[in-house]
Amino acid sequence: MILLGPPGAGKGTQARMLEEDFGLVQLSTGDLLRAAVAAGTDAGRKAKAVMEAGQLVSDDIVLAILKDRMAQPDVARGIILDGFPRTAAQAAALDALLAEAGQKVTAAVSLEVDDDAMVARVSGRYTCAACGEGYHDEFKQPARAGVCDKCGGTAFKRRADDNAETVRERLTAYHAQTAPLIAHYDSQSVLERVPAMGSIAGIRAMLADIVGRVSA
Repeated sequence: MILLGPPGAGKGTQARMLEEDFGLVQLSTGDLLRAAVAAGTDAGRKAKAVMEAGQLVSDDIVLAILKDRMAQPDVARGIILDGFPRTAAQAAALDALLAEAGQKVTAAVSLEVDDDAMVARVSGRYTCAACGEGYHDEFKQPARAGVCDKCGGTAFKRRADDNAETVRERLTAYHAQTAPLIAHYDSQSVLERVPAMGSIAGIRAMLADIVGRVSA
């Protein structure tokens, strides 16, 4: 399963729930790269050299790391890809990699959002500086003002790029970048569109229904 959606659409939250509900394994390119570098695999060493040179890791290296990870037994029930592919070329390369292993993308889920509402959602986010618990100016404030519900910390922080202007720029870039992916997976009849502005529980139920259908 591939999760498509702009920053703040809830991909990470829903992926963790899919892991809990179905035993799937979430794979993000960032985590894969860090793990491969730490493990010192051949692809990991190549990625480390590229990153230390301040360059972007090539698609070939990312795909090699993904191939290594997919060979491990804990992903036998299926994987959720978050953050990859990002381009039509990456999607085609992923199709080829999966075909080599006798596999395919069974669902590409587009988490559909309202841009104006997303600006409000993301620009209001902040976290506890001590434990990382997430909060929001409008949707989720601590029970006691200025005190983290989870750890009792009193220091909070915001990401520098969680502001309205930056969020709008990211949304514009996302829509331009992802449009070809939508067409790619729609042509394969595996695209699923899920309205992602509702409740977390409601979105979870829709995703569970999709997994149930494509796994049958």
